[in-house]
Amino acid sequence: MLAESLEKCVDKDPIVNKLLRTLATQAMSVAQYFSTGSISRDQFFHYGLALDRYTHYTSPIRRYADIIVHRLLLAAIKVQSSSNLLSNRELEELSHHINNKHRASQHAQRSSQELFQTLYFKDKSPEDESCIVDAVIFQLRANGVVVVVPRYGIRKGPVYLRGKDGQVVYITEDGPEWTGGGISRQDHELTVTSVLGSQTYRLFDHITVRLSVQSSHAHAASLKFDLLSNRPHKIHLQDNKQDTRRTDTIQEMHDSAEELHVRPDPDDLGVDFRSLKSQYGQTADSMSFYNLLLSFRESALLDT
Repeated sequence: MLAESLEKCVDKDPIVNKLLRTLATQAMSVAQYFSTGSISRDQFFHYGLALDRYTHYTSPIRRYADIIVHRLLLAAIKVQSSSNLLSNRELEELSHHINNKHRASQHAQRSSQELFQTLYFKDKSPEDESCIVDAVIFQLRANGVVVVVPRYGIRKGPVYLRGKDGQVVYITEDGPEWTGGGISRQDHELTVTSVLGSQTYRLFDHITVRLSVQSSHAHAASLKFDLLSNRPHKIHLQDNKQDTRRTDTIQEMHDSAEELHVRPDPDDLGVDFRSLKSQYGQTADSMSFYNLLLSFRESALLDT
């Protein structure tokens, strides 16, 4: 299963682990609400959870879709009258409406994040320490790369390696220098070739960028990402060492706890314990649907 595969895919860099899970999540078909009477049964599946049939319902105070499911379930078990239930056509129209509103809320959330990120950097000097950050290459493009900035939770920021005038950026000991040259792109890397030499950028490489606000008369202000170095930012290197030590310490504590942990003998809990557990006890973790969903939650990123 996907969750098991992602569990085995572990890199020393925790940021890379999160990005791998993000890429896997983005490749999945987006779940949508629909009326079962409007499509064939083979389309009922949930791609992300690998289930043939799936619906969800939590407290009705959260989503209107949950209220609809509650009403259908109550009518199915004859606790509530089915005379006022919506028809298949009405349910299908309602499903489309809920899907559209859900997408709109996601767009609004992303736009709000971008707005407040821009406001944060609006009055800061480009030389401010908070504007020079570590970034991780997330995508490759014909004229540059797309990065994520873990420090501020910025998911996609374009870093241009070739300008509109055709010049490319080359990193020297004194910093970036724009000069004549070209860019060649492969599956997992991008190479900048100039009169000063060649430099290669690979997926998941750490680079250093400067954040600033770019104004526009036609559009809203946006963040600008300028390449400063093709190496990780020095603060990131320090944080990574601390994270590694912290991870090692937690693992040692976990291993010690496992060694000291002793499960009680079921026979010590009474002669009827085994039969009572088989009848009323919780489902074993290996068979628990909750455990399956939990594994997906832990391996997911957060942006759908």
